[in-house]
Amino acid sequence: MMEKKRFRIALIGRPNVGKSTLFNKVVGKQMAIVDDTPGVTRDYREEDTVIQGKAITMIDTAGLEESFDDSMFGRMRAQTERAVESADLLAFIIDGREGVTPLDQHFAAWLRKQKQPKLLIVNKCESSKGDIGIGESYGLGFGQPYPISAEHVHGFADLFEAFLEHIPDGDEYVPEEDDDDEIDFDSLDDIEGNDEFEFEDKSAKAVSQKPIKIAVIGRPNVGKSTLVNALLNEDRVMTGPEAGVTRDAIAIDWTYNERKFKLVDTAGLRRKSRVVNQIEKMSVEDSMRAIRLAQIVVLVLDGTLGIDKQDLMIAAHAIEEGRALAIAINKWDIVEDKEKTLADIKDRMELSLSQIKDLPVQTMSALNGRNLGKLMDRLLNLYELWNTRVSTGKMNRWLEALVSHHPPPLVRGRPNKLRYITQINTRPPTFALWCSVPKALPDSYKRYIMNSLRSDFNMPGTPIRVLLRKSKNPYAK
Repeated sequence: MMEKKRFRIALIGRPNVGKSTLFNKVVGKQMAIVDDTPGVTRDYREEDTVIQGKAITMIDTAGLEESFDDSMFGRMRAQTERAVESADLLAFIIDGREGVTPLDQHFAAWLRKQKQPKLLIVNKCESSKGDIGIGESYGLGFGQPYPISAEHVHGFADLFEAFLEHIPDGDEYVPEEDDDDEIDFDSLDDIEGNDEFEFEDKSAKAVSQKPIKIAVIGRPNVGKSTLVNALLNEDRVMTGPEAGVTRDAIAIDWTYNERKFKLVDTAGLRRKSRVVNQIEKMSVEDSMRAIRLAQIVVLVLDGTLGIDKQDLMIAAHAIEEGRALAIAINKWDIVEDKEKTLADIKDRMELSLSQIKDLPVQTMSALNGRNLGKLMDRLLNLYELWNTRVSTGKMNRWLEALVSHHPPPLVRGRPNKLRYITQINTRPPTFALWCSVPKALPDSYKRYIMNSLRSDFNMPGTPIRVLLRKSKNPYAK
């Protein structure tokens, strides 16, 4: 059965009228980057939310400009036009303090030609300074305006009522099951020694019905947006020769081989010392959040440049967050010495990312569509490994053999006994290990345990977490 499409509301207007501020307030999250600089928003952004029990999708768009060429502003306008085509309701926003400008009038004429119903919103009306805009707005021909202050959340009740008048019956919101992977560490006290214990896990069917979240990350101009467009087979996000075209992390729903995905295109990540612009700082924060919320992270490299320190730092951050990580080497069609380039990249990763071995690496060309199927096959396999589960009994037989072969270092001349291990979560595979003196177990031995887990249970390239717990004293009263 085809999934029902949510009612879609697009926020339209010239630059700096407050579209992104209103978008953030309605969805209840700081999703879109907000700054006084014109042209901060470039791609259109979608986010699902609920208004008085009705499920909707809000769409934030780039500021409309009178540009129809292949310039940055021309590509931004094309993105906005695509958003308008997909919307069910168009919310046209003007700045109440500035009144109706010639650009507002120009785009009002364009909007009147669109078939969807329209609402007129006069923003920045927190004081009497907005009265001039309210009065002039009647001349735009969209009927009654709705004065609001997006920043101060004024006038939202009337605005929401206007939204609801256009939303058909039957679009009620049905809450989804929470997808929380956090562990309550204190609850592990009663697990030790219970070989029958298995943590509660969602059914395979439930997991398969949820979208797999993939964040595409990397340095500027390596081809992240081109890769996203190539996978979608459409020009969904802006691309161009300019550095830093992408600013917001844009999430896009996608279906591949009957599996649901949420692709997230992110801003290019430069070295921290080079990030001096406030907008770029916010873009970096947005990209970091995308990594944190993703399940799979695809680090895109420019094959003609190889791998550098910044790439390794990005990879290390994704691993620390427990995300499944894959390396996509782009522009492979124009790499001259392919064998040497690939060997150099793998050697550098092996040396600098010692906390995880055998990361999946795929060469590709996003521009030509080469090896995209192979990349997706690797990502699906990686996702399955990230969801690996191992029975408690099998884990403890493995632990006994491991300790017998290579026992941990002594503590003040006494054995630091590893008594019990069990898997307490997936995504990433997370294990609780009880031992005599957790604080005395060296990091090197802990890495030995994680690498052995990864090798012996066939989880190559998968981040693994091992949580140490002090064993109970059997003689304590």
